[in-house]
Amino acid sequence: MFITFEGPEGSGKSTQIDMLSAKLEKAGREYIKTFEPGGTVLGKNIRKLLLDMDNMSERAELFLYAADRAEHVRTVIEPSLNQGKIVISDRYYHSTLAYQGYGRKINVELIKKIMKLAVLDCEPDIVILMDIEVEEGMKRIMKSGRKKDRIENEKIEFHKRVRNGYLSLAENESEKFFVVDASLPPDEIHNLIWEKLKKCL
Repeated sequence: MFITFEGPEGSGKSTQIDMLSAKLEKAGREYIKTFEPGGTVLGKNIRKLLLDMDNMSERAELFLYAADRAEHVRTVIEPSLNQGKIVISDRYYHSTLAYQGYGRKINVELIKKIMKLAVLDCEPDIVILMDIEVEEGMKRIMKSGRKKDRIENEKIEFHKRVRNGYLSLAENESEKFFVVDASLPPDEIHNLIWEKLKKCL
C-alpha cells in the first residue's frame, strides 16, 4: 500500500507520519517512511538546491522536483512496494500540482503530463491531506524557532493559493483523498487517520 501525506506548511505531516509508523510497527506491519524532496542520494542534492538557492526560475524548480520524484520512485518507492511493504511518503506529486501549479500559476495540465512521465504508473492508494489555515501553519513554524526555507519564505498569498489548490485537488479526486482538519489535537488526528487506513489495510 502506498500512502502519501500532503498539506500546506506547518500542517503537522511529520508528526502524523511518526505516529502512524509507530502504530504500524506495533501491529507488526512492514513499512518504510520516506519524503520528498530528498528521499534518495540524488534527491539530497536536489533538495539543497530547491530549498536554499535564491532566484531560481519557476520552470527550473518544476523540473528539479520532477527529477527528484523520478529517482525516488525508481530507487525507493517501487522496490519497497514490490517487497510487500507499506510505503508512507511525506509529499508526492500532488505537492507539485499545489505548489508549482496553483502556487506558481504554471499550467496544471502541463504539470500533470510531466509528473506522469516522472512517476509512470506509481500512484498513491490514498492521499492524506492535512488541511490548515495558512496563518495558523505559519504561526507553528515561527513557534518552532527554526529558520524558514525558500518555499516557506514565500508571500502569504502564495501559500493561500497552495492551500486552495490542495482543496481543489481533493475535491476533484475525492475517491483518493482523505482530508483531515490539521488544527485538531494530534492524537485526535491520528485516530481519524488510523480508522480510515484500517479499512484500506
